[in-house]
Parts: sequence; structure tokens; C-alpha cells
Amino acid sequence: MATAPMHFHSTRGQCPSVPFSEAVAQGLAPDGGLYLPKSLPDVSGKLPAWEKLAYADLCYEFFRLFVDIPEAVLRRRVTNAYTRFAHDKVAPLVTLRKDLHVLELFHGPTLAFKDFALQLLGEFYEEQIARTGKPISVLGATSGDTGAAAIHGLLGKQGAKIFILYPDGRVSPLQERQMACTGADNVYALAVEGTFDDAQTALKAVFEDKEFRVGCNLAAVNSINISRVLAQCVYYFFAYFQLPVEARANVEVIVPTGNFGNIMAGWLAQKMGLPIRTLCIATNQNDILYRLFQNGEYAVSAVSPSVAPSMDIQVASNFERFIYFAEGRNPARVCSIMAEFKRTGRYVFPAFHRDTFTSTRVDDAGIVRLIRAVYQDFNYIADPHTACGFAGLYEEGRTTAPAADGVTRIVLATAHPAKFPATIQEAIGIEPTAPSLEALKALPLMKHFVAAEPKAIEAFILGKS
Repeated sequence: MATAPMHFHSTRGQCPSVPFSEAVAQGLAPDGGLYLPKSLPDVSGKLPAWEKLAYADLCYEFFRLFVDIPEAVLRRRVTNAYTRFAHDKVAPLVTLRKDLHVLELFHGPTLAFKDFALQLLGEFYEEQIARTGKPISVLGATSGDTGAAAIHGLLGKQGAKIFILYPDGRVSPLQERQMACTGADNVYALAVEGTFDDAQTALKAVFEDKEFRVGCNLAAVNSINISRVLAQCVYYFFAYFQLPVEARANVEVIVPTGNFGNIMAGWLAQKMGLPIRTLCIATNQNDILYRLFQNGEYAVSAVSPSVAPSMDIQVASNFERFIYFAEGRNPARVCSIMAEFKRTGRYVFPAFHRDTFTSTRVDDAGIVRLIRAVYQDFNYIADPHTACGFAGLYEEGRTTAPAADGVTRIVLATAHPAKFPATIQEAIGIEPTAPSLEALKALPLMKHFVAAEPKAIEAFILGKS
């Protein structure tokens, strides 16, 4: 049996550290913080042995460093998670030019990068139910893709009910159908009035209600769950290994992100020894992270609905993990910063350390322009979120491909363009399709309306228990 090489502790430091399985089961730490490994392993010496591994094998080797799960069980669960991906490489690297690549993360069951973590988390939860004999109620909030991926990670699994909150009218029609047209009796798509941030705030309050959380055996699928962030680390390694050796000296990874989870995974991989130079935070017009990394001010503003709805976020729940490291791993500082931000919606870092991050932002008009430019230059169709990743490469108004500058860039393609047909049609006159999405159009919607209030959400869950 594998033994856990480490425990996981809370960013707020007010509860005991726990092994991996317990951190996954809890999701949010009891003190309201987020779990992190007590130490980050140095994997630089393992890179040569990992380089030729298939995706599932690489994921297995990576997770062995963190888990308290028997190795045979871990291998089976990881293998199961990645058999449902349509591409034989799972995460193929597509070369647009010798110094510009796209890592396609949309070949999973719901055609979005969230499948990488949530197919695996579904396996971990199934293992937890089998081990403990206790059913679970899984709660998540989504701005689009997380909910569908979470649902399809737990679809039909015995002992698991899943409840997903999403802002009504603020996800794409096909994203909603992926959540509300499954026909599964363990799935509840919960439409709330307001924004994703409203849903996420209510979700965190539910998890902070210890009596309810324990009584319902509540589990989390949002990126507050440490297993999700660790699962996403793997494809950064896999992308790097697909680069030609001569292209690896000066690598930048560009990450469309709203909740900071995807890019946090890349930063952790870098700190564990993956030799990438910089990470670029690519935002849409909801640019709290862009503004933070420009001027050190973390300040909420109103959400502006966009054509890249999965990034329509103003409170990046994973940012607390970065704060923990940026503030010298000082839980007291984290508590103080998060308390002020919760109270005022704003925090100014007196000496903000950007580490290896850069940032870009683009509005809706710019997204359409970028989709068109990438298609014209490379005959490649980028979805609206992926298009944000090209914002730093094409200057405003520019229509020709960016010049080479000695940097090898990888843009993460976070969703299949067929999930956003209207925007693609507007940009290039083509309506992309995918068979799984076309099949959804004829199915009835099964969604439930609930207020974005903790007590209303708790009452709904109790009513289905």
C-alpha cells in the first residue's frame, strides 16, 4: 500500500492537517481555508523518466507523490478517468507555428478542460463511497463548464447526488443543456438569479455551515477541491514533453482563466520543477486578475456578461492559494487579507510580488477579432475563451500573425468551439458542431430554480436526500 508522503494543510492554519483522501472528502477546510500540500516535491529529477509516458501513466506517477490511496486502486481510478477522452493523446499539442502551439484540453466528455480534473474526482468520490459505505451530496457552482464536467464525472454513480448552481441566462445554451438534459436521477441543475459570484458566495456559506455539511456528507467539486488543482498540473507537464527539445529553453504558457484554478495548477507545476519561464493570465472584460497583476489591487467590480461566460467572474476563489505563498506561507496574513476583502470587496497589496506571472485582457469585440485573426493566420478555430489567450500576441487592430521573438508559447485551448456557435459564426461565418452537443438539442431541459441564498440551497438538498 502506498503511504502518503505528505499531509495537506489549510491556507488559514486554524485546523489540523489531513491526508489526501480527507482533503478531497472535505473540499473546503473546516476553518474556511483551502487545502495545499504541506510541501511541494521537487520533480525535476523525474522529468526524463516521465517524458515518454502516456497521459494516464503520467497522471498516476504524479499523484503517487501526494495520495494515501493504494497504488493498484490509484492506477485503476486514473485509467478509468481518461478512457472517456476522444483523442488518443488525451491532451494533444497542436503546432500553429514552430514557436506557437495550442494545447487542446477539450477532448473529454463535455468538451472542456474541466473534464481532466472532474472525471478523476468522480473516480475518487466513487472510491470514497465504496470505502466508507456513506453516500455523498456533491455541491458545486459554475460559470459554464465546471457544472457540466462535474455532472458527467458523477453521472449515474451509486451513492452520489450532485447539485450544481449556475446563473440563469448567463451560461451558453449548450452549456446549460449539458447540465440539465442528462435524464439522470442523481443530477440537479439549479438555476439562480444573479451572477456566478452570487452562486459561489452562497456555496461557500453552505460549506461553512459545519452542521449541515456533516449531516449531508457534503462534498465539493469546485476548484476549491485540491484534487482538481493537482489533476490540472499534469497537463502542463504533458504539454512541455510534447515540445521539441530545442523549443524548451524559453517557454511561456498562456492560460485563459477566471477563477485562478487553471493557472494556479501551472504555477504549482513550475514550482515543483517544470522549467517554464512565465505564465500569462488571460482574462476577458471581467478583469479583476488582470488589474491585480498590473497594479497590486484586488478589487471587485460589477460582472459584465460576455461571449466567454466561463470567465465572467469577479471573485477568484483559488487566489487564496497564491496569497498563501505570496505572503510567506503565513496563515495569519491570509486570514487578515481575506477578512478585509470579504468586508470591503477590495485589498491593496503594499508590495505585490507578481512572481512569474504576466496578464492580458480583452473585451467582447476583441474576442471576435481574435477568433477571426487566428483563423485567417493559422486556419485554426479558437473558442471565445481560448481566443483570450491570443490577446497579448495580436496588438489592438493588428490582423497579421505576431512576429517570432525567441519565446515558445503554448496557449491552453479550454473549450471546444462548438459550445459557442453564435460567436464563431459572427467571427468567421462558420458554425462548428460536435455530435454530442447536437444530440442535446432535442432533449427536454430539467432545471430547478433556487434563490442564491444558503438556506434555500440547503433546503433544496435536504428535500432530495
